[in-house]
Amino acid sequence: MGRNPSEIYRMLERLVARHYVARSPEGDRYSLSLKLFMLSQRHPPLHRLVARAQPAMDAFAKAAEQSCHLGVYDRGNITIVAQVNSPGSWGLSIRLGSRVSLMDTGSGHVMLAFQADHRRAEMLAEHEVLDGESPVPATVLAATIDGVREAGYWRGESQQAFGVTDISLPIIATGGSAIAVITCPFIRRIDRHVGPDLEATHGLLERTAKALSID
Repeated sequence: MGRNPSEIYRMLERLVARHYVARSPEGDRYSLSLKLFMLSQRHPPLHRLVARAQPAMDAFAKAAEQSCHLGVYDRGNITIVAQVNSPGSWGLSIRLGSRVSLMDTGSGHVMLAFQADHRRAEMLAEHEVLDGESPVPATVLAATIDGVREAGYWRGESQQAFGVTDISLPIIATGGSAIAVITCPFIRRIDRHVGPDLEATHGLLERTAKALSID
């Protein structure tokens, strides 16, 4: 960059002052802020993806009576770039701009499963442990990724909340790699209301993912 450490530090402090970068509570680490994330939304490829996905996600949420969110790979983990609440009274939602783990979430497993080997290795090398992340042995992760690739999706109990079954499917770009992952944190109602069950919801999400993928 042609900058000495003091110049880089001053630039970082300026970015912190303008709320583009956030300093950790300990003061020794920096991360990109939600303000910078929102600016990235204006980047044409991401903006086009979100604009295209939003109506399909709205339709899914209405039909399934469940919430859903869209995640993309970002600096070693997954950033949520679109989110739709359940139209009913009950649902689980993830805040827009949140970062979720590459290692112990359905979104992360699907993103890793649908990448070329060299790209997957790069993602894993860039991964940083997030707060609350459960450790996943390399052998277990490899087996999980293989299973997801073979099945074409991830479906299983959430590692972040009880009573939630995550369903995650890839949004495939030309070449066969995932450019995003759509996830439904399925919650089963136990009252007298009858809505789409897990299998029906999975089918709806699968159709949504296929509609958003690029053949």
